Amino acid sequence: MMRYKEEKEAKKEAFRKYLESSGVLDALTKVLVALYEQNEKPSSALEFVQQKLGGPTVSEYEKLQSELSDLQTKYNELLSKHEEICNELGELRNPNTSPPVKDNTTTTTDGEALKDEV
Repeated sequence: MMRYKEEKEAKKEAFRKYLESSGVLDALTKVLVALYEQNEKPSSALEFVQQKLGGPTVSEYEKLQSELSDLQTKYNELLSKHEEICNELGELRNPNTSPPVKDNTTTTTDGEALKDEV
């Protein structure tokens, strides 16, 4: 039982050192101090912290989600159009895929065309 507590404490200490060395503790402390020093406290402390840490506000997030949706729709439309154009180009490059047209013209040895007369 004692060993389990020691392992748990060691994990906590390692995690605390990780947060400290990566600058997370310092950043959080600065944000919380700024919140504490506000004369007029914001209605949402969470939004204040998010904004100070560089995250978007709720309205900015919703706007970005809407923009993402619009861009995804445009992308899908352009991708579909691109595929259509590639298919058309493939058909133009390979005209042999269409059925051959019967021609009643024959060519003589000197290159002149003769019509079959029936």
